[in-house]
Amino acid sequence: MEQNTAQSRRERYLTFFLGEEQYGIAIDRIKEIIALMKVTYVPKTPHFVKGVINLRGSIIPIIDTRLRFGMPECEADMHTAIIIVEVEKVNIGFIVDRVEEVASIESSSLGAAPKFGSNVDTDFICSMAQIEENVVMILDLLKLFEADELVSLEQIQQTQTKGE
Repeated sequence: MEQNTAQSRRERYLTFFLGEEQYGIAIDRIKEIIALMKVTYVPKTPHFVKGVINLRGSIIPIIDTRLRFGMPECEADMHTAIIIVEVEKVNIGFIVDRVEEVASIESSSLGAAPKFGSNVDTDFICSMAQIEENVVMILDLLKLFEADELVSLEQIQQTQTKGE
């Protein structure tokens, strides 16, 4: 990695869309991006957990990101993708409407996420950036899941792995 001696560091983020909204995830969290594949439903999981996939022998819980964000569900199309990320040593797949690009964003151009009052949960947005005309919300993956949700996702993963 080349060292940037300028005061502002460039960070790399994978950007993706849910509807018209653009989000970003730090590139170092991302394992891979795959096309939408058959998801096996797992009973008694939170409503936003679509189920699990078997990716080269690994069982990965799949989250419908739209449902997690309280957005309406939508039909998958040719752009729908699954972004596999690692959160606290658990691999999780996020279904997104469309993967956009890997963007380099100056750390100085990242602004704090706005606070909308106590009724709106925006804790999982760690910062916002402007890329051309778009505002990109940078996600804090750890805050996207409560600790108990991460544990339950890990248990889903382990239960399904043992069952094979």
